[in-house]
Amino acid sequence: MYNMVMWNTQPRQQMDENQLAFLASQGNEQLNQAALQEMLSAQQAMQEVGNAQNIEVPKVNFYPNSHADPRKARRKDIRQAYKLLQPAKRSIFNPMRTLFGKKYRYNKDTGTCVVDGCNCANLIQHDNLYMRICDDETSRSLWDMYWSNPVTGQPEAFIAQDKVTNGKKMRGTYCPEHLHLFHLLVKWEAEEDKQNEMNPNRLRDKVRRGVSIVTVPVSSVKKKDMTPAMLQKYEPFFAELEKDAGKTKGISVLHYANPQTGQNDVTMVVFDLRIFQFEMQQMNMPTQEFQALLNQEALKVQNIPVEQKVEGAVMSAGM
Repeated sequence: MYNMVMWNTQPRQQMDENQLAFLASQGNEQLNQAALQEMLSAQQAMQEVGNAQNIEVPKVNFYPNSHADPRKARRKDIRQAYKLLQPAKRSIFNPMRTLFGKKYRYNKDTGTCVVDGCNCANLIQHDNLYMRICDDETSRSLWDMYWSNPVTGQPEAFIAQDKVTNGKKMRGTYCPEHLHLFHLLVKWEAEEDKQNEMNPNRLRDKVRRGVSIVTVPVSSVKKKDMTPAMLQKYEPFFAELEKDAGKTKGISVLHYANPQTGQNDVTMVVFDLRIFQFEMQQMNMPTQEFQALLNQEALKVQNIPVEQKVEGAVMSAGM
């Protein structure tokens, strides 16, 4: 059994809200407290599943950089994330690589992590952590963002690439812990590209290629806040409710506006325990579409020639 992510030199069990806030206040601005909390929750969830089901879970040693310059800290985090997300390669002296061209160790199927060989299909059957790990800004889960077909909406395995964010598509995927790091990497690179676009040299290059830069003024009117002073202290509570309502249907925030003034007169918060219990059951149970996907992968394995199966068994026994 592996241990989970180590945060600098401090064990993750001792991390509290104050320590997370201190860690988020330095270095990469995009690695805020909410993102760190999602990472910590994911680590704890995977550790619990590993202990309960005796499943081997990955060890992701990501150390947030604490450089005084946030941009330099983000660049260092990006380089570290690329290093941790590289698919595992076989030794150049391994016969599987030199004779059979199998460069990557865990490039097997869509149910195997290309970094650590974690059995993601088995993990989903016990507890679908992809649905429990969410983006700190949009509250969308990794399952909705990466394990769903963008057109049909049906479950579809995320396929990793040999150069992490580009390159040739592989046959494997990322486990929940590595996929969350991949998601953060994509956000960091998007912010890096956004800042690079503001470079004067980049703007001059666009003008040389015939691209005109036009600034369109946008006027915004700030609405007057009609919330009484006594109720303003509850705003963080309702912000958390709105965030969690995007993750589950068991929380509903109902607003009843006055038909004459248009102002919100009555606000109700509903917690439905039945929906909570149903969603927990659904998380621990793969959907029919994903089960069909697993069955297809099993058929692919069965159709592999006998010579390759014997060869793989011999190499596994030798290692």
